[in-house]
Amino acid sequence: MRRTLERHWYAYAMVAPVVVVLAVLVLYPLVQGIWFTLTDINESTIANPVLDRPASYSFVGLRNYLNVLSGDPSFGSFWSTLLRTVIWTGSCVVLTYGVGLGLAMLLNRPMRLRALYRVLLILPWAVPVFISAFAWKFMFNSQFGVINQLLGALGLGQPVWLGQTDLALVAVVIVNVWVGVPFMMLALLGGLQSIPADLYEAAEVDGATPWQRFRDITLPGLRSVSSTVVLLGIIWTFNMFPVIYLVTGPAANPNTRILVTYAFERFFSGASRDYAVASTYGVLILSVLLVFAAFYRRALRRQEAFA
Repeated sequence: MRRTLERHWYAYAMVAPVVVVLAVLVLYPLVQGIWFTLTDINESTIANPVLDRPASYSFVGLRNYLNVLSGDPSFGSFWSTLLRTVIWTGSCVVLTYGVGLGLAMLLNRPMRLRALYRVLLILPWAVPVFISAFAWKFMFNSQFGVINQLLGALGLGQPVWLGQTDLALVAVVIVNVWVGVPFMMLALLGGLQSIPADLYEAAEVDGATPWQRFRDITLPGLRSVSSTVVLLGIIWTFNMFPVIYLVTGPAANPNTRILVTYAFERFFSGASRDYAVASTYGVLILSVLLVFAAFYRRALRRQEAFA
């Protein structure tokens, strides 16, 4: 150990500030959150220096996990909320990947003004999320929104998009796809440009149809890029709080409630903010994502080994 430190002290010195920052900003809050899940801490039991009130919460073991996993509506109906979160995540990732792949394939072809099209398609990613969310919220307005105005001009119905119906979930899915497509498109475009053009030329000479070239060359060539962006998309979308909160507003909408938004409600809303239950949801979200990521990477390794 001493020889290692003497030889690599400079590397450790360069890494140390990052380790300290990560420990303060990530590790300490994570450990504290896990501890909160084992207590009954809330706004009335947490220490308050302003009121000179000491902490009075107590250790309760796994009671919070049992209450949440039991599906009790008073604790957020965990399983139904998890199902809605899975539907939200799956819909957004599938649509984002599909639209992003389609646009990437279009931009990968030679065309006039291709550079201009790339810039225009990247704009939704360059614009801050809150601006995009507020713009879409105005467009989804049932009375003055441009979407209902267009539907009315076509003689169609003018629904209440952001009301207490399933249309609210459809609306936030559309907004999230709009925000996420540019990243997916850029990543897949980079993957497409790394595929040798000789493969397509040889396949075309052999009489392969466009679908066969897409299935046998494009998709296998994008396997490594696709696996990474899909995993990142699932993790980001599973925890996508800003889009839902900014589009639907601070009032809780049960039709767009996912795990992370309910954790926010319990932590920052209500007469008595329940930090223990909110932290329990946070730990469960982390656990679900870790388990999914482990199985996802294992499935990809098996697929690559089989290929």
